[in-house]
Amino acid sequence: MKKQLFILSLLLFSMFSIWGQKKNTSLLSTQSISGDAFVGIDVLSNLYYIENNVFFKKNNSQLWQYKNLSLGKITKIDLQNPLKIVLFYEDFNSVILLDNQLNEIQKIDFSNISIPIIATAIGIASQNNLWVFDSSSQKLGLYNYSNGNFKSITISFQGNFKHYESDFNTFQWIDDKLNWFSCDIFGKITLLRKVTDFDKIQILSPELILFSKGEHLYFQDFKLNITEEVQNVDKTFEIFIFKDQILSIFTNRQIKNYKIIVP
Repeated sequence: MKKQLFILSLLLFSMFSIWGQKKNTSLLSTQSISGDAFVGIDVLSNLYYIENNVFFKKNNSQLWQYKNLSLGKITKIDLQNPLKIVLFYEDFNSVILLDNQLNEIQKIDFSNISIPIIATAIGIASQNNLWVFDSSSQKLGLYNYSNGNFKSITISFQGNFKHYESDFNTFQWIDDKLNWFSCDIFGKITLLRKVTDFDKIQILSPELILFSKGEHLYFQDFKLNITEEVQNVDKTFEIFIFKDQILSIFTNRQIKNYKIIVP
């Protein structure tokens, strides 16, 4: 009996050490914006947000906007290349490409390409390509916006995405069973691991995620096997973005920036 109690105590201690750690922050700045949703900040400190389904870019001296209400609600925005911003309008199966002054470069209607597809996930990729998940074939592919060709790169799979994000070389998603997958530009799919249930999430690396559950934010480091709750931040957040050791939280038409050190 004593041995069982000792083992149970070790297990409880281990769980506490993994989940009981806390990561402190320090508030750097607070900025008011009129937008409904914060989108992000680029390397030149330009601020991006949505208000009444209009996309805005703002700095200390200028304000740009892009409006295309005929395409319905903006579903996804990819800011990885500030010179070629991607706006996805899922309801109208369309993508708009914008330059750095939010001028329209190109409109892509996936219903009117040579072999029509139904896009349900979009992201910018390398070599003039977009990542596109085609729900009609259940395949992930690359759409070349220079020549208008779409090429499937995977076999069919269930695209029940709870979350997805991408960079130029990798498309990652978490399905409704909390399985985390990655696919490279050659179509190789890798099951990375299972993640903790979340409300919102940001993938920071193959070993590190930032996620929210209820009113709490957590960093989870799979390499170190620790989960740390983020302390001293506003708990009424709607959107959070972590970049360059700065945690930006959008809440009540304000952006609050916190300094936080993550190895």
